[in-house]
Amino acid sequence: MNGFSASADGRLLSFAASSPVAPAEVFVCRADGHEERQLTQLNKAWTEEVALSSPERFRFTRAGLEIDCWVMRPAGFVPGRRYPTLLCIHGGPHAQYGHVFFDEFQVYAGAGYAVIFANPRGGQGYGEAFAEAVVGDWGGGDYADVMAAVDEALRRHPFIDPDRLGVLGGSYGGFLTSWIVGHTDRFKAACSERAVNCQYTMFGTSDIGHSFNVVEMGGPLPWEDLARYIERSPLTYAKNIVTPLLIIHSEDDLRCPIEQAEQLFVALKKLRREVRFVRFPGENHEMSRSGKPRHRLERFRHILEWFDAHLEKAPS
Repeated sequence: MNGFSASADGRLLSFAASSPVAPAEVFVCRADGHEERQLTQLNKAWTEEVALSSPERFRFTRAGLEIDCWVMRPAGFVPGRRYPTLLCIHGGPHAQYGHVFFDEFQVYAGAGYAVIFANPRGGQGYGEAFAEAVVGDWGGGDYADVMAAVDEALRRHPFIDPDRLGVLGGSYGGFLTSWIVGHTDRFKAACSERAVNCQYTMFGTSDIGHSFNVVEMGGPLPWEDLARYIERSPLTYAKNIVTPLLIIHSEDDLRCPIEQAEQLFVALKKLRREVRFVRFPGENHEMSRSGKPRHRLERFRHILEWFDAHLEKAPS
């Protein structure tokens, strides 16, 4: 459910809802939830024209925590073939993937990729202890969770090609993407968007850095424990990055300022690593969700071209 409204007498509810294979439509029902009716069919013609992939959910346990994970098959899936696969990581970190329509996953599946996504520790919806498990440990247990998600997906789904894996994410998901490529060369290409790459500079440049970063680092201010901020910054591990990296950032992002992208880009250029930096003028932290349509389309074009070039998209 994306939102709801009640009638003046409280007897009826109208709401917008979606599913992984159906974009949002408007519904109405009684306040007790009965007699639900769909009022709109805004996406009917479109859903009849395109091939949509349905997520397949599974769970695994790691370090005493149950981790939800999903895999989506690519459009035109043929049993017996192996497909390039993208690991997608949500932002937050206190967010979650759920039972909703997410255009990004359908775009990637429609372009011929299998998709893996999971809710690692730190996400919402699994209790306070689960959500707080990432505090003070960015790049620790959360990194291990998403790596285990890939392992489990590979074990369950032989159509995933272990030699053609990509990873991408935005905001906190961008942080974890940058972190991943600084700690493993398992992925053939990566895309880090609107990322946190340097915890100690973000403290003073982000609109929430002076509070959010302090809490997420476990409490100390940068000058009280600078080593912790450095240790939990992907920039610190730039020298280890050998994975081709696409960096995407909006120039008017106040949440994760563009200096976060600039620092990692300059470091990788200095190291002569394969990196591309795409900047979107006039856009903010929400560009991928509510930016100008032409920019949103251009973003998808850059992402798909990057992975197409590095993951040899044709199924094997």
